[in-house]
Amino acid sequence: MQKDYGSRDTEFVNCIEFIRTNLVSFAGLSHDKYTCIPMQGAGTMGVESVIGTTVPRDGKMLICTNGAYGDRIGEIAKALEINAIIHKDIETEATNVKKVEEILINDKSITNVAMVHCETTTGVFNPIEKIGQVIRQHAPNAAFFVDAMSSFAAVPIDFEKCGIDFLVSSANKCTEGVPGFSFILANVDKLLQCEGNARSLSLDALAQYKGFRANGQFRFTPPTHVLMAFRKAIEIQNEEGGVTGRSQRYQENRKILKAGMKEMGFKELLKDSDQGYIITSFYYPDHPNFDFEDFYTRLSEKGQVIYPGKVSQAACFRIGNIGQLYPEDMNVLLKCIKEVCSEMNIPLPLV
Repeated sequence: MQKDYGSRDTEFVNCIEFIRTNLVSFAGLSHDKYTCIPMQGAGTMGVESVIGTTVPRDGKMLICTNGAYGDRIGEIAKALEINAIIHKDIETEATNVKKVEEILINDKSITNVAMVHCETTTGVFNPIEKIGQVIRQHAPNAAFFVDAMSSFAAVPIDFEKCGIDFLVSSANKCTEGVPGFSFILANVDKLLQCEGNARSLSLDALAQYKGFRANGQFRFTPPTHVLMAFRKAIEIQNEEGGVTGRSQRYQENRKILKAGMKEMGFKELLKDSDQGYIITSFYYPDHPNFDFEDFYTRLSEKGQVIYPGKVSQAACFRIGNIGQLYPEDMNVLLKCIKEVCSEMNIPLPLV
């Protein structure tokens, strides 16, 4: 990131092609059938780009949500004045496939379906393969969009089995780049059917794709430093063993965290069957001395930063297992949690 490139420099244009090619390969996809479309901005811009581009002007989107990020898809649809059905499950459980199937059976006007894979409100992994199967059975022409912001590149995703047409993730998640752009993996045939749908000039995914096809460049100023750094991040992940290697490390991080927190008496929010290995939610200790802000601050002073809870119906906090974290880092975190509990006069194990 310490070298400046113009957006039309040959080396930078080659970097864009490297990124687009490698992300399609990470997904195990055919380069003839799928493409990668980088989009400037945060991950939400990528999500809005897909929604605004792929839903026909007279279309109807079914949105499956069980957390803040599924809810955000609904907010985007509302802002874009897209006709949407919101199917909302409780935050602590995975998407109910049977209920989604019932909606698809009873409403043949649905043209698009959207959901989040790893809903980091809690850490739940939603059943995208099962949802994809019921879409193909009951709404075979509907486009299936998956927000895989926090799972892509660390959780194997079979696009064919899931029937995914569009997927969005972000540079700063499991590929371990820095923030500044998102990317769309798109079924080219489905994408080309989106002519005239876009509700935005700058977030038009089809126009962005056509620009890359024409000259390999972004239509508008790209975050050059971020993209060059992302190229290095891809190289590092390839050295680690690609998606499989990263998945194994994150799962080991989660295993260590789970065992250590259980030993201290902390209880997880989710059932094992719904819990993914990206982020884990834990209930607050049931002790009068526990105060989350104090707990958070003390951990932060020891160099350990965790997440506050985002669940509306439970007092909990979250711990991420992703990023440049290794088993030894998880053990350090567990040691610091023990120290902080001692400092706060909270005896362990919790009861």
